Amino acid sequence: MNILVCISRVPDTVTKIVVGADGKNIDTNGVKFILNPYDEFALEEGLQLIEKNGGEVTALTVGNDASVDILRTALAMGAEKAVHVKTNDTNFDSFFVAQNIATVAKELNPDLILFGRQSIDFDSNQLASMVAEILELPSVSVVSKLEISGSTVNCERDIEGGKEILETSLPCLLSVQKGINEPRYPKLPQIMKAKSKPIDNRIATGNNLTNILKMEIPAKARVGKILGDSDADIAELVRLLHEDAKVI
Repeated sequence: MNILVCISRVPDTVTKIVVGADGKNIDTNGVKFILNPYDEFALEEGLQLIEKNGGEVTALTVGNDASVDILRTALAMGAEKAVHVKTNDTNFDSFFVAQNIATVAKELNPDLILFGRQSIDFDSNQLASMVAEILELPSVSVVSKLEISGSTVNCERDIEGGKEILETSLPCLLSVQKGINEPRYPKLPQIMKAKSKPIDNRIATGNNLTNILKMEIPAKARVGKILGDSDADIAELVRLLHEDAKVI
């Protein structure tokens, strides 16, 4: 089984985000970037599948020169190959990325393409569906449990208030959810070996469908209210929880 895992480089979850001087990007000074956490689950799922069924995992990312570091991480975790589709900068949208992933996928012709459910930076949750549409492949999103037997794929996916069981067939495209597995940590020898492994470099092509006009940090101003224990205060608290907070 040949598996293509698409990964992205994102700011660490503990990073304090500051908008850059141009008002359209974040200020990257002092920002630590990591492999997108949801993509770690996708990568781990691919590695477990080839350990069970044989084959190889190829990690793919679309990004600037700095994106090489997450490909090294993927190689250290166990991916056999890595493809870097190089961009000149970070100003590209999901459709641009989807086009370039689809181009590589058409060439590699994998049995299975895996994504994390979404990136933790832009949170668009649309890339996997775009690639599936371009490639005309069946796709299932937010997969929390996966079983493959021959060419039959059984998926359990999270939906609001429950689970949904779906069946499709290879080749297909899946985006996976947190909890599907526990990603492994590469050991030092694997990290050292990954530094010398070759990376297949490509040049990104295509155009954006959207452009960022403005980026800003949302206001966090909150107005507190102090209530007592009188009947009127209790009634007001219940009203606020029901009408404003909408928690009851």
